[in-house]
Amino acid sequence: MNVNWETEFVKLLKGSSHTVILTGAGMSTESGVPDFRSKAGWWKNIDPLTVATVEALEDNYELFHEFYSTRISGLSQLKPNKGHFIIADWQKEGLVQLVATQNVDNFHQTAGAEHVQTLHGSIKSYRCNDCRAEVSETAFLKKVPCPTCGGRTRPNVVLFGEMLPQESWQTTLANIEIADLVIVIGTSLEVYPVNQLPAMTNGKTVFINLDEVRGANAFDLTIKGKAGEVLERVDELLRK
Repeated sequence: MNVNWETEFVKLLKGSSHTVILTGAGMSTESGVPDFRSKAGWWKNIDPLTVATVEALEDNYELFHEFYSTRISGLSQLKPNKGHFIIADWQKEGLVQLVATQNVDNFHQTAGAEHVQTLHGSIKSYRCNDCRAEVSETAFLKKVPCPTCGGRTRPNVVLFGEMLPQESWQTTLANIEIADLVIVIGTSLEVYPVNQLPAMTNGKTVFINLDEVRGANAFDLTIKGKAGEVLERVDELLRK
């Protein structure tokens, strides 16, 4: 890591006319949101990667529903952290043109960011899995069948085995392709196809993550640390 990474970061940010921020699970862990890929696991010792799937929705709805009900209940007790608010401020000040996130918690929007692409959907809205009719959170939590077709309801998240929302993907890709700077925060760089996005820019790239990640050396600037703490240090220098 560059010894004067804060100065280099600020230089890149100030020198960019089009900046995109891409966030993953590490952006929200400081809010208390568990990381899907933590080694210890976090929900009944069941790997969420086997529950957040199309197969679980279709073949084991009780487990699927309990998993997401637990997540919804847990998220209701949590709030955006300082990093979310800093990013929202940067966007309002014209330093950041787009935020794209793999997270489904809506914390960027809650913190005040407006131009946000939710690449993996949102756990704050719900629909029928069959006819896609919108339903309420209460209806999902109570397992009320879809009033339109009687189908099973679900959160509007992208499950493993499903395609990403194409409008969000295309908007993110178009912005990354013209970006002067792409800042990637708190992601394992393992989930396809989002892990391909940083390589699709001709601009400078910054990677912020608490853990060592394979592929991080491809970035122009790599910073090891917690997202909120790193962003706070950069923001302080930016204000001087």
